[in-house]
Amino acid sequence: MGRAPGLSVRLKLTFSYAGFLMLASVLLLAVVLVFLLRYVPDSPVRPPGARLDLPGPDRTDLWRAFAPKAGAALVFLLVFGLVGGWLLAGRMLAPLTRITDATRRAAAGSLSHRIGLPGRADEFRELADSFDAMLARLEAHVAEQRRFAANASHELRTPLATTRTLLDVARDDPDRDSGELVERLRAVNARAIELTEALLLLSRTDQRSFTPERVDLSLIAEEAAETLLPLAEERGVAIGTSGDVATAVGSPALLLQMVTNLLHNAIVHNLPEHGTVRVDTAAGPRSVVLTVENTGARLAPRLVPTLTEPFQRGAARVRGDHAGVGLGLAIVASIARAHDGALTLTPRDGGGLRVTVRLPAAPPCPAGGGHRSGHVMGKSK
Repeated sequence: MGRAPGLSVRLKLTFSYAGFLMLASVLLLAVVLVFLLRYVPDSPVRPPGARLDLPGPDRTDLWRAFAPKAGAALVFLLVFGLVGGWLLAGRMLAPLTRITDATRRAAAGSLSHRIGLPGRADEFRELADSFDAMLARLEAHVAEQRRFAANASHELRTPLATTRTLLDVARDDPDRDSGELVERLRAVNARAIELTEALLLLSRTDQRSFTPERVDLSLIAEEAAETLLPLAEERGVAIGTSGDVATAVGSPALLLQMVTNLLHNAIVHNLPEHGTVRVDTAAGPRSVVLTVENTGARLAPRLVPTLTEPFQRGAARVRGDHAGVGLGLAIVASIARAHDGALTLTPRDGGGLRVTVRLPAAPPCPAGGGHRSGHVMGKSK
């Protein structure tokens, strides 16, 4: 954005300091002059016994004696104010120069630079600390986006490469059973579509493009459990739901997707047999809480924080019929952020994972409130 050239802030402050000093000096000299004029008569007065040829002092004599010295003092104070104001302004604006330099580096793409302004807290240091914090968040966000782009490229390249290999095999071997080839191509294509839809959903949740509504998380949890009941029965996992009516404000579709992803992960990453999944909802005065616990393998504490990163699948990148695309918890975290909530992952002592989603509670409704009894929706085989 082009702007017309103007005076620098340092020069403006210098003129301000000098102008204030000159105004204060003029007022002080005026007060001194008025004080002196009170004791000097308008016309000469000869004291008793004085010589007739030596008239007494009057106000004209005072003006002649006072004006040159006052003018010299004002000139000295003007020069002193300009020089002193220039030095003081430079000292005061030195932190702003460092902040400007850091801003230009950030605009040029260097997000690793920090201002690191020393000294005690004041306005400039608060600005510098806020800018450093913003740079840290931007650097982390850019790094996360780069990792996400690299992982997404890798994930999308895998089904495409598999498809090309299958087509090459079919071209080189015309007598090969086409039915088997079609089924494998269909499975690979379905996986690519699933990954693309997950990426689009993740992008939409980051933009918060939804109309907020009142949503009962307990009903959402029951709906997701009923949807995934066949998968749970196939894997021998029992799903139990319980808790209070927990009403939040948000998108019913996105919150259903969030709970579905949590339950799907809890079912897939579970014990080989006789596994359990527990879903609880709780309501507080300011927030509602959804908790999903499952049995499973023991998880290292250092591994748990990485599970919300895109394309992470637990301890290893395991493939399977229901392994997913590695975006389940990443989408959950994004949906929670889009609803001003928080996602917490905690490894269970006996193995498995406890996932807690805390969302702001909806405003109280006269017809709301209640408790839902728990029940088991799937039984172990």
